[in-house]
Amino acid sequence: MIFSDPASVAVVGASDNPAKWGHWLARGALVGHDRRAVHLVNRGGGAVLGRPTVRSLSELDEAPELVVLAVPAAHVPAVVDEALAVGVRGFVGITSGIDDEVIHRIREAGARLLGPNCLGVFDAATSLHLAWGRFQAGSLGVVSQSGQVGLEIAGLAASSGLGVSRFVSVGNQADVTATEALLDLVSHSLTTVVGVYLESFGPGIVTAMSALRAAGKPVVLLTVGSSVAAQEAALTHTGALTSSLDVVDAACRRVGAVRVTTPAALVDLAAVLTSGVPRGRRVGVVSDSGGQGAIAADLLAAKGLTVPPLSSVDALPAGASRRNPVDLAGAGERDLANYARAVEVLARGGEVDSVVLSGYFGSYGPDTPSLESAEVAVASQICSLATETGISVVVHSMREDSAAVRALRAGGVPVQHTIERAVASLANANRLGSNEVEVAPRTATTTPFRPGYLAARELLGFTQFPRAHAVTTAADISRTTLRAPFALKADWLAHKGEHGGVKTNLTDPATAFEEMRARLGPGTYVLEEMDTREHTVELIIGAKRDPSFGPVVLVGLGGVHAELFKDTTTELAPVTPSVAQEMLARLTCAPLLSGWRGAPAPDVTALADVIARLSEMLTARPDLAEIELNPVRVGPDGVLAVDALIIPSEDDTSGQRVPDRP
Repeated sequence: MIFSDPASVAVVGASDNPAKWGHWLARGALVGHDRRAVHLVNRGGGAVLGRPTVRSLSELDEAPELVVLAVPAAHVPAVVDEALAVGVRGFVGITSGIDDEVIHRIREAGARLLGPNCLGVFDAATSLHLAWGRFQAGSLGVVSQSGQVGLEIAGLAASSGLGVSRFVSVGNQADVTATEALLDLVSHSLTTVVGVYLESFGPGIVTAMSALRAAGKPVVLLTVGSSVAAQEAALTHTGALTSSLDVVDAACRRVGAVRVTTPAALVDLAAVLTSGVPRGRRVGVVSDSGGQGAIAADLLAAKGLTVPPLSSVDALPAGASRRNPVDLAGAGERDLANYARAVEVLARGGEVDSVVLSGYFGSYGPDTPSLESAEVAVASQICSLATETGISVVVHSMREDSAAVRALRAGGVPVQHTIERAVASLANANRLGSNEVEVAPRTATTTPFRPGYLAARELLGFTQFPRAHAVTTAADISRTTLRAPFALKADWLAHKGEHGGVKTNLTDPATAFEEMRARLGPGTYVLEEMDTREHTVELIIGAKRDPSFGPVVLVGLGGVHAELFKDTTTELAPVTPSVAQEMLARLTCAPLLSGWRGAPAPDVTALADVIARLSEMLTARPDLAEIELNPVRVGPDGVLAVDALIIPSEDDTSGQRVPDRP
């Protein structure tokens, strides 16, 4: 309760100067003076905002429970030492540049620090306002790594009529983390939806988002990193093919969150979600303009939503079209109540899951003041219909603000000034699903890791490989019972092709062996039968440990062109075979897996099982950092992995005779 409802607070650095942080923090703290003791500390003494101050914390009769640090960094160590000496248990570190030694002293004393370099904290439920800026109370919980981005989200939420229930700027997360701030919102009564801005993800973030979803509080996530991958590529192709945002999106799918790209999109979506998640993708469109209805329909279709034909439309106003989109064709102007009647026909008809009302509604009152009260009454009817039917209603109004627009927002119906924002918010809401899975553990091999391709084949016993055996001399090749054509591989090399460590389509493997050994040196080589089956598709299946989200699994178009096309999809591991099939269906190359141009369809069921088993293995084996099968050739008669690479968790590459990447 230290950072949500402290019994007493002290603002150190309180100021009467409106341009200083100490002024905003003091003014905000005094908002809650009826609920808690508020102390203002200014080393020069005097009054701040008409309230007496003390020169130091030691002058107080009791230790404040929470202290706000709004003094220059040079003064922070002395303030912290004094605060700890009198028994302070919590700090809000507004000041940047607080050194590690001060943070260590706070932790050692058993106290907590929010920040440093944060914008503060606000809680509408407890009248706690220890942050720069103004906040309108509402239902959106905000946790932000950037104070300014968080403040922008709060401002947009106020403009949309949504408001903020709780605001936590975590700053540098030297002690209190975003994960903790999110978990604290699970039981926060005013919060119905959560908006998050993070630039980095710490341990437990998936657990926190999942707990919020389980509590009925969907999460909308804003992050950055699409321009430059935030992860280093590891030794496998998997690392090069997986960007930071791929993994973030996989985490969102797993826990039923949605990632957006702007603060406005975050607030637009949150406004839709406050009244619930749409039941499906069918959308009914109502407009008093055929053009605006058609534009809405096109945008909805482009976002993957459907605008289905209607059958139960007899109750629509006279003159209105019986199609979807519904064009009121002037009926709205004749009687404003026809807007509510049209929405009601769609909402109660059972043929759509949500309704978009687009166009002039919201503008009648400002343009014709005598119609304002009637328009507000219709807005209230639309809000009641949305509540009664559970159908999501989103309004696009040509008027950015009006009495009717405010009435809609107050009643829980989101309003956007552009149709593209209205449609985008509804489409994003339909992305809110959950792939949380319970994977029944299958017996995982306990065979110790050994480097090399042959050892990887042995460890990955859940998939099939071509027949092969080790060769170290030309005599080993002369005794082979394998059938041509052959592949010859240097067992110890990771990316064999980059070092000339693989030869394919061989009919004379002995000559190829002598040439390769002369160039790469003595060692274990692998003679392998080539997979000559027809109608096969080459894929890559990989799994790795993400530093923030844990094990992830990737599948995509494979072979030598994997990094060129980057046709991949990623999920958190482990996955079930059914989720693996969903991954395959998302690939651009998915038609190749269903029988392209009359070819027999590959065995996707067996392929999905390999994906699931590989994801389970990495999850169950902390000694492994990465596993990759590339290429995997899948045909109508099953799956063959043609190459495999396993990387141990501790970067042990001592078994590699030649560095993989010079």
